[in-house]
Amino acid sequence: MARVLVCPTAAGGMRVRIADTFVSRALSLLVGVPLGQAEALLIAPCSIIHAIGMCYPIDVVFVDREARIVRVFPQVRARHIRFVPDARAVLELTAGTAVRHGLAPGVRLAQMADAVA
Repeated sequence: MARVLVCPTAAGGMRVRIADTFVSRALSLLVGVPLGQAEALLIAPCSIIHAIGMCYPIDVVFVDREARIVRVFPQVRARHIRFVPDARAVLELTAGTAVRHGLAPGVRLAQMADAVA
């Protein structure tokens, strides 16, 4: 079973599944039930993602080793690739969730620090 943590946000909080094995990182959101409005998938380590095969757009949030957000890509659609060389991990969310939860560059997600280290 995947690890799950709760991360407080401006909108109250999110349940974050941790994808930190080869298989869980490779499959990410390509299989399984889509994320809910207060859910996310953290892929670590990771600095590049693709949306090839995705059936719905996602928000993509790149974080550094200190769990600080370095870049947000809203509404990433199928067949797109996003890369941030300085990132340590990626948070994938249902499109529109990042702004609703106040996720922006500079915000530190302290509860995720151990998962991205």
